[in-house]
Amino acid sequence: MGIISFVGFTLLVAIIAWWSTRSTNENTSDGYFLGGRSLTAGVIAASLLLTNLSTEQIVGLNGQAYTEGILVMAWETLAAIAIVVTALFLLPRYLKSGLTTVPQFLEKRYDTMTKTLTSGLFLSGYVVVLLPIVLYSGAVAVNTMFDVPTLLGVSDTTALWITVWGIGIVGSVYAIFGGLKAVAVSDTVNAVGLLIGGLLIPFFGLAAIGDGSVLDGISVLMEANPDKFNSIGKVTNSVPISTIFTGMMLVQLFYWGTNQAIIQRALGAKNLKEGQKGLMLAGFIKILGPLIVVLPGIIAYHIFGDTLVKPDEAYPALVKAVLPSIWLGFFAAVLFGAILSSFNSALNSSVTLFGIDIYKEHFNKEASELKVVKAGKLFGILLAFLSMFIAPLIANAPQGLFGYLQEVNGCYNIPILTIIVVGYLTKRIPAIAAKVALFSGVILYSISQFVMGPYFVQKALDNANAQGITDSAALALVKAEAYPHFLHVMAILFAVNVLIMLVIGKLYPREADFELQYTKQVNIEPWKYVKPVGLGILILVIGIYIYFS
Repeated sequence: MGIISFVGFTLLVAIIAWWSTRSTNENTSDGYFLGGRSLTAGVIAASLLLTNLSTEQIVGLNGQAYTEGILVMAWETLAAIAIVVTALFLLPRYLKSGLTTVPQFLEKRYDTMTKTLTSGLFLSGYVVVLLPIVLYSGAVAVNTMFDVPTLLGVSDTTALWITVWGIGIVGSVYAIFGGLKAVAVSDTVNAVGLLIGGLLIPFFGLAAIGDGSVLDGISVLMEANPDKFNSIGKVTNSVPISTIFTGMMLVQLFYWGTNQAIIQRALGAKNLKEGQKGLMLAGFIKILGPLIVVLPGIIAYHIFGDTLVKPDEAYPALVKAVLPSIWLGFFAAVLFGAILSSFNSALNSSVTLFGIDIYKEHFNKEASELKVVKAGKLFGILLAFLSMFIAPLIANAPQGLFGYLQEVNGCYNIPILTIIVVGYLTKRIPAIAAKVALFSGVILYSISQFVMGPYFVQKALDNANAQGITDSAALALVKAEAYPHFLHVMAILFAVNVLIMLVIGKLYPREADFELQYTKQVNIEPWKYVKPVGLGILILVIGIYIYFS
């Protein structure tokens, strides 16, 4: 029954995606890369949310909540503020310029080489980090839910390869041969399923705690675990409260406002009103995200205590414990959709970046739109195969790889955010300043996190050992105080890079002010309720933090 419901829901999504995109002209850049600039608010919001939400986040964030409690909701609730900023400040400028990719703005603002360097940084992040990780974490989740090794009578390693390639091939068909609209439509259907399936887990979990009553379950959970409902993170936590005011907001702004895999959905909006409404809807729903990616982890802690070997086992263990078997196939299909969404969205964005920013610019300037699309598709096929070969090898990587890779992302996200923000807020900063900021951002962050950080932490631990300190809590404090949190480092280097650009701009300014040209590809009249709705979201986020503080 579970297999039948899994296959049935997955096929339903595919059929709806095909039916909805059959009339879209995907032989043009706008048609293939931006869905013909026809996306509406609901489709944009659903695609944004499902692109963001995948097994790595569902399993990983719930694992952190199992250990640390509700304070990890910062990764969800604070995203709403970044989405509001994107809707009010960045999206109007993106649509006014008629952009297909974020780096295209950098070409207009600075020069072609700046655009190419930025596209290269985006692609390196997708290829080396995002695509293989999504495939691997998704394959592990599917294998666990369906016990694929036993089902197929193969070893765990063989099952991992089979599942990785299965997910990769299906995701590639959506992303490479369907274009953005196929990705966005499939995301919309899957988003409905994910909201239903995701909410089923805390519903059944709370009902189990409350002897059949969800409300009683909430009361029991909060009374029995008050420490898990404190939003104020300590210095030893993964999200200390101070980081909320420094690097956390920068990371969120980069992800929701400049990350091609995310913002491409809003760039495909039929007009600014629909784009802003879609972003605001996504921001509001994002505030409710902890119900799916945080609350289950706390429920798992209440049910299992400290018995789980690894925190990442919390969510799968809870699903097995509380979800009725009749729902298993549907939930697995929903989870599969979330996996596909993150994979095909990153792959589609990689295809877009290569076709528009690299192939047409450096390989064939006279290429027709059809040739650009074909070149992008071929590049996408290559990336898909590379990621499918790399993903299973992650099983042999050291423990804690996912957290390490999140930190690695700082190598490119802060430099890119810096040159985009400075580019929009100033008019005379020259192209050389952007290039220097890109290189200095990557180099300084790498030295900080992979040379200086480990050195000072190890030195502090050696001193602690010499003093006979063995308590794990005390050692955790020693490590936390030995070197600034990586989110603080990001904020510091953001300020340094901005200063570098301003100094260069003062010494070697552009000859003429930069003016943003209106291409009139879409109507950029703003949604009249965008500011009050944005203010409401901001007040709601602050209220949640005050309530749980």
